Amino acid sequence: MIDLHCHILPELDDGARSLQDSVAMARQAADDGIEKVCATPHIRHDHDVHIPEIAARVAALQATLDRESVPVRILPGGELAETAARHLTPEELHRVSLGGTLGWVLLEPAPGPLGDGLHAVVDHLGALGARAIVAHPERHAGADLEHRLLTFVEQGCLIQWTAEFVRAASDEDLVLRYARDGLVHLLASDAHSSLAGRPVRLAGAFERLRSSCTPDWIDWMANIAPRAIVAGEPVTPP
Repeated sequence: MIDLHCHILPELDDGARSLQDSVAMARQAADDGIEKVCATPHIRHDHDVHIPEIAARVAALQATLDRESVPVRILPGGELAETAARHLTPEELHRVSLGGTLGWVLLEPAPGPLGDGLHAVVDHLGALGARAIVAHPERHAGADLEHRLLTFVEQGCLIQWTAEFVRAASDEDLVLRYARDGLVHLLASDAHSSLAGRPVRLAGAFERLRSSCTPDWIDWMANIAPRAIVAGEPVTPP
């Protein structure tokens, strides 16, 4: 499996607090069967993340994991805020794309319900050659959530839900119906630390979806789509 959304780089945004914390997060991932983790620091005004430094930080963490014999590969990326997306140069956009390929960008909605502004940003990214993955819609649910999700899909977006949210879903939660209806494309940890909060785990969430999705659909979400995304390849939900 590949975790496409994880704040694993140490001492950067509001993610891993130390290098030791990052290593512990990577060990969590390995124990869960996650082979690759996209480092996705916040790219927005309230975090001092220097985009040109991301690649070097990824390489430094990878070197530490290799020395510690942690079998996880760290890939570059970023969590690009809706409010910051129009300010990036094409080169910066390339650097924060998942896998560093310019194919797919993880897009963080502005606070509040999903709105027209995010649709406009998706079009802006598309004009620059990047496809968008809408992150954690469960935190931006308005009365028109389903309509918004359908519109994003029509724009060519993929929808990424937080794994821990799905794992804990009750039988009545809308996310399970959305999964049956093809509006759950990707799961990611959005983990920030091994010390508190969401863990770097995906397997339990995919197991929770087995009551709603076929094995082939789960394999597409867990393996086929993420591998294509980090390779910068087109992805079309089945």
